[in-house]
Amino acid sequence: MMSGIRAYYYMTIGIGTLVFVCVAFLAKFVLKKRKVGKGADHRKLPPGRSGWPLIGDSFNWYNAVASSHPPRFVQQQVRRFGKIFSCSLFGKWAVVSADPSFNRFIMQNEGKLFQSSYPKSFRDLVGKNGVITAQGEQQRKLHGIASNMMRLEKLKSHFLKDIQIVMIKTLKVFHNNQVILLQDICRKATINLMVDQLLGVSSEGEIDEIACLFSDFVDGCLSVPINLPGFAYHTAMKARDAIIRKINITLEKHRQEAISGVDSGVLGRLLEEESLPEDVVADFIINLLFAGNETTAKTMLFAVYFLTQCPRAMKQLLDEQQSLKSQRSDLDHEDMLTWQDYKQMSFTQCVIDETLRLGGIAIWLMREATQDIQYQGYVIPKGSFVVPFLSAVHLDENVYEDALSFNPWRWMEPENEEKRNWRSSPFLAPFGGGARFCPGAELARLQIALFLHYFVTAYRWMQLREDRMSFFPSARLVHGFQIKLTRRNRNNDERSN
Repeated sequence: MMSGIRAYYYMTIGIGTLVFVCVAFLAKFVLKKRKVGKGADHRKLPPGRSGWPLIGDSFNWYNAVASSHPPRFVQQQVRRFGKIFSCSLFGKWAVVSADPSFNRFIMQNEGKLFQSSYPKSFRDLVGKNGVITAQGEQQRKLHGIASNMMRLEKLKSHFLKDIQIVMIKTLKVFHNNQVILLQDICRKATINLMVDQLLGVSSEGEIDEIACLFSDFVDGCLSVPINLPGFAYHTAMKARDAIIRKINITLEKHRQEAISGVDSGVLGRLLEEESLPEDVVADFIINLLFAGNETTAKTMLFAVYFLTQCPRAMKQLLDEQQSLKSQRSDLDHEDMLTWQDYKQMSFTQCVIDETLRLGGIAIWLMREATQDIQYQGYVIPKGSFVVPFLSAVHLDENVYEDALSFNPWRWMEPENEEKRNWRSSPFLAPFGGGARFCPGAELARLQIALFLHYFVTAYRWMQLREDRMSFFPSARLVHGFQIKLTRRNRNNDERSN
């Protein structure tokens, strides 16, 4: 009886809290919407609609991005209003763009006409001092540090070997007919490398623990910011606290090593050479862990998912990788791929580019206009959301023929050569652009290529359950991509060919 009363009591409190939060949110929504529109010439806004009262088009937006085809809502509005249109999202007036030139204009004017804008839950979890959310001079400094850590020379001399060690360690443990969720394995592989490089953690138990913490962390990044038990935001904030504690323990260890004259590695250099306070270092590390885990792990996963659906591409990639494998007969062999081997993976790079186009993790960016902005006769009011929807360009039939199909061979066609330059092309921008271009882009591509090498040359697999992509609250395969592995036998492979 008492337990029933207690349950009813907590349920009443929970419902009351939720109602209060909703009312507060709607009130804030109305005030913000009035503030943004005040003084602006609405006749010069990009064409569009306000959607439903109060909630605008937020539900339509959510339904699209939670599906396997996130630009669906945007494409519907483009057909009606054009590639730059207005709508109401997340409690603010928004200008959404599926126009590649305008998207590039937005990214190139970061810190001038636009600034990054993220939901409260994301800001709280990623931290105000990280390279993702920092603004102005602080952002430029942190971005420079991150870029220096992952420059090309370090990829060749340091990361190339370390990544292969991680991939071999992660993938060699599976036996014939073992059933796995590949999504979990990809996350573990990427988190393994990052925590080893940044925190010096290499034990299996600690890596598994941090991987679980980051799973909770990521799921809360776009959640409703209600810090009560049972809500994703609350679970994610607890995960963040646990990760911060691990970082602080490592910081103390490195501090002691610095006193004794021992090389204190990445963390030590951040504290000493870059003169960063401990709270900034903690947020910086969380940002790198988050970015490295999400972008790289999910692209690995999506690449295998697409290859599974395209046997012809799978065979061509396997042939290319087996030609590099040479005399290395299994995952335990000490010989490793060289930088020259990596540069010979021409078709593998096409697979990576096509995966990033079709299943890119950064499907849209969120910016805020810092002043009234004129563009092609439109006026974008100060304070408006500006949303360059990158995926809408990547999946535009007018840009890419048969855009919804996985076709890595498209990147071998001369007419797509200019589009393929993901550092500067307005048509392929999986790593963003401008001042916030992902500093780990080259590292991510190296990890994906090496993962594909060791995975496809070591195993065959059979998909056991239908799956689909979803991009909310984070990019993933809904069922984790359940597959059954069979270890490859080189003699059998030769006979089957």
